[in-house]
Amino acid sequence: QIQLMESGGGLVQPGGSLRLSCAATGDTLKRYAVGWFRQVPGKDREGIACISSADVPYTYLIPSVKGRFSISRDNAKNTFYLQILNLKPEDTALYYCAAEEMGLCPLPPTYEIDSWGQGTQVSVSS
Repeated sequence: QIQLMESGGGLVQPGGSLRLSCAATGDTLKRYAVGWFRQVPGKDREGIACISSADVPYTYLIPSVKGRFSISRDNAKNTFYLQILNLKPEDTALYYCAAEEMGLCPLPPTYEIDSWGQGTQVSVSS
C-alpha cells in the first residue's frame, strides 16, 4: 500500500504563500487520484483539491479556494503539491494529503480514502 508524507507547513503571515508537498513511497502515484483535505478542531475533514490519475489528468478545487490554491503532481518524483497564495487566517488548519486508487476527482468521502499522510499544520497569523 502506498504511504504518504506531507511537508511544507508552518506559520505564515496573512498574504504570504506556502507550497505543501506530499511524497509517496511503496507504489507509483501515477494511477492514483491525489488530493488535499484540511481540518480545523471541531469540524469535519474537508476535501479542497484533487488531481486525477496521470492517464487523463484534470484538477478539481472547491469554489472557496479557487484563485488562491492550485494542485499539481510530479510523477517522476512520485510527489504532488498544493500551492497556496494570499494566505488568510481562515486557512489555518491541519492539511492532509490523500491518494485514492479509483483515479477520479473529486476524491470520495474520507472513509473511502485509501491512503493518508500524517498531516501538516498551516497557521496564518500576524
